[in-house]
Amino acid sequence: MGRTKRTRRPAMAAVITAIGLSACSIGCAAADTLEWALTQAYQNNPQLNSQRAIARQTDEAVPQALSGYRPKVTVTTSVGSQFQQTVSKTLGADGRTPVYVPTEDQFAPRTAGINGTQTLYNGLQTANKTRQAESQVSAARETLRLIEQNVLLNAATAYMNLLRDEATLDLQRRNVQVLQEQLRQTRDQFNVGEVTKTDVAQAESRLAGGRSSVLAAESNYVSSKAAYRQAIGVQPGKLAPGSPVDRLSPRTLGEAVATGRASNPNVTAAMFGVDVAALQVKINEGALLPTLTVTASAQNAWETNTTTLLQQFNASVVGQLSVPLYQGGVEYANIRQSKETVGQKRLDLETARDQAQATVVQSWGQLEAAKAQIQATQSQVTAAEIALNGVREEARVGQRTTLDVLNAQQELVNDRVALVSAQRDRVVASYTLLSSVGGLSAQRLGLNVPTYDPVTHYIQVRDSWAGVRTPDGR
Repeated sequence: MGRTKRTRRPAMAAVITAIGLSACSIGCAAADTLEWALTQAYQNNPQLNSQRAIARQTDEAVPQALSGYRPKVTVTTSVGSQFQQTVSKTLGADGRTPVYVPTEDQFAPRTAGINGTQTLYNGLQTANKTRQAESQVSAARETLRLIEQNVLLNAATAYMNLLRDEATLDLQRRNVQVLQEQLRQTRDQFNVGEVTKTDVAQAESRLAGGRSSVLAAESNYVSSKAAYRQAIGVQPGKLAPGSPVDRLSPRTLGEAVATGRASNPNVTAAMFGVDVAALQVKINEGALLPTLTVTASAQNAWETNTTTLLQQFNASVVGQLSVPLYQGGVEYANIRQSKETVGQKRLDLETARDQAQATVVQSWGQLEAAKAQIQATQSQVTAAEIALNGVREEARVGQRTTLDVLNAQQELVNDRVALVSAQRDRVVASYTLLSSVGGLSAQRLGLNVPTYDPVTHYIQVRDSWAGVRTPDGR
């Protein structure tokens, strides 16, 4: 029994060491932080950068609409060569005999002219198109905000998943070390007749199961590393613990629901979608109203041959009023169609609000459940540690079997893995709740990164009259 005591105490120390190191792997790593990972995703994520480009494309719809207020000027010129051959018929001196006289001329006609058209009134279509384009720009910004939230949430989730799977892998590896020590002790006891071959087989079986768990944990860890690289854009290093962002979310469920129904990007984008559809009705109605334009033109023409130079100059200013009477009914169909679209967009808005509310309630419930789960699993881990120590001491004096020790050890590992998962769920749920109320942004999180402001590009291009270079120099 003296030999048994010496071999069992190192196993006890191994369990305590494994627990301490696995906990340190969760809380002691000091390298890449969650905030740093979110900053990398905000700067480098291709989906987010693509959506920023889409928002810039949408900005150009405003100067396109404003072009309806501006004149359209065209300069034309032409130059060419013209050969003319004619045959004239006359009567001879006797007054009866026809005489045919051929003539040939070589001309070089040239023209140059300028034409300008200004729309004075078109049923307010230009004004409504401009307002519609501005609403589209606002909708694009809300879509960009939605993509930014999704990217940051995916980055936070990928970070916490990798942190969880790294800690789980460490726990499983250290569990295998403990099980190897347990098997060695059991074999020593079998050699001196203290246990049976069944105890040895149980220890071997549990060790094989532990190694299988390590392989599964390694697979999950590799998958999480790949997901981290995809979401954040860089290879992971040592990860520091992540912390929840409850301080940035509403304090009560009612406040969270109200904020989500008003500020969720899906809701705000749908609101601007209603504005775009309503303005399209006014644009289509404008097709039934008169159009008044003024056209000014000037043209100079030259025509030369071998002996003469002819020049002609024309200038004109013409006002034109066009009143549509009937064009087959297409304008009326367009108006009815656009009104139906408005009704659809309003229904989509209500759907977006209901979906936002459901997401907020779900996220709130997940966060509360995660908080309770951490408390429960912490209690389980503490109880499992005490139970394992007690079972080992009882087994030392013959009151417990090897299987009891193995079960207690496995229960402790399971509880620690559950605690790691609960800690991950706690952080991810807080980010999910913040996203559901529309508050997950680089500015709100206080990330140390220059924030992208879509208004800057809009101001740069809104009143641009000419030029093909984009504001960033492309």
